[in-house]
Amino acid sequence: MSLRLSATFLAAAALFSLPFAAPAQQLQPIERIAAVVDEDVVLQSELDLAMQNIIAQYAGREDQLPPRAVLERQVLERLVLTRLQVERAKAQGVRISDQELNQSVAAIAQQNGLTLDGLRQRLAEDGLAFDDFRRSLADEIMIQRLRQGFAQSRINVSESEVDSALAQQASGGRQFHLAHILVALPEGATAEQIATGQRKIEGIKNVLDRGELTFPAAAVRYSDSPNALEGGDLGWRSQDEIPTAFSRMIADLSPGQIIGPIRGPSGFQLLQLVDVRDASAGGGPSQTVTEYHVRHVLVRINDRQDAAAAKAKIDTMHARIAGGADFQAVARESSEDNNTRGQGGDLGWFPADAFGADFGNQITALSDGGVSQPFRSEAGWHVIQRVGVRQTDVTDNNRRAQVRETIGRRKLEEDFNRYLQELRGEAYVVFRTGDRAEDGGTTAAPAPPAGG
Repeated sequence: MSLRLSATFLAAAALFSLPFAAPAQQLQPIERIAAVVDEDVVLQSELDLAMQNIIAQYAGREDQLPPRAVLERQVLERLVLTRLQVERAKAQGVRISDQELNQSVAAIAQQNGLTLDGLRQRLAEDGLAFDDFRRSLADEIMIQRLRQGFAQSRINVSESEVDSALAQQASGGRQFHLAHILVALPEGATAEQIATGQRKIEGIKNVLDRGELTFPAAAVRYSDSPNALEGGDLGWRSQDEIPTAFSRMIADLSPGQIIGPIRGPSGFQLLQLVDVRDASAGGGPSQTVTEYHVRHVLVRINDRQDAAAAKAKIDTMHARIAGGADFQAVARESSEDNNTRGQGGDLGWFPADAFGADFGNQITALSDGGVSQPFRSEAGWHVIQRVGVRQTDVTDNNRRAQVRETIGRRKLEEDFNRYLQELRGEAYVVFRTGDRAEDGGTTAAPAPPAGG
């Protein structure tokens, strides 16, 4: 029985570009090289196993796969892109410690209901060497870090974009299941490259119009997109997740219809509406959070004041407050929190766990107006006073945050795919197919037959 893979595990497998190398005992003394990628290589054993994984995923749907030579080129392109992303991540200083990798492996084992030894055994049953699994998982984590860094440095979502998306949702929420085919163009494409790309996308459209291939089969065979081997499937998306070039056209389509060719930032595209479903985001239950208004006095523990001295000070302050002294007056006179001292120790309104579980437990144990016993945190010794409690409606804030994240994901997909095209275009790649070497050039899936 094969391993029941978690999402994290699948992300490290060939389905998401990261194949496992062949088990060590199967390696020959001298491995054949499938591709040279800058100063690295892709081994034939890696390509062979990735091909096996892809073919297994299409079991029962083999008619959607292109001829083996075409599929091999697509899979090899995916391996090349993986190598390039890992190398770029390393160049940017991304490192994965053994401890972090061990934690990720343990999490995958736990998600699958296995011990580490059980995971090793299950991988072995599936023909996967444990060390190769770890390396592939480390590569996937590095690629995730590369993507996160890209998003943080280049992706911005304005409040006006959020407002516009919320207005669209309020007028009727629908989600669209989409697939696409991309004929990529390099940055600064020449007139000849643009003309070649246009002929190719029109040829693909003709093949689809004549019914010679399904849309997923054409995507596997001809698309330059990183998701070509998934049939170009983009999944379910709300309107604000759809690239701007297509968003206004989608509403008038029926499932199965195709729009394009359209020239976009990455090249020429065809887009198919697979299905539509209702997903109104305008209603739904309100979301509230309990917030507390709190004051505190703080005595810090530092190089000039040890824990015992700090405890003696806080005990004195607590005794004064318990004896009737005004809490705010004591805070102004003696608190060592410079940020709140001038406001009588006022911390404002916040959820109970905002400053950690220990602080929160003290707050929730009090009644309004109540004062705690001295307690210690990482900052030092505290006494707190609970002033009030309220329920705050955060529905709008949460909805805006969700929409902002959705728009950010769409922008990231568009911009990161262009970034990958640039990365691929700048790389030195040589494919060693058959008995000869072939300049890998920039990524390009094969063109449809002449005249079609």
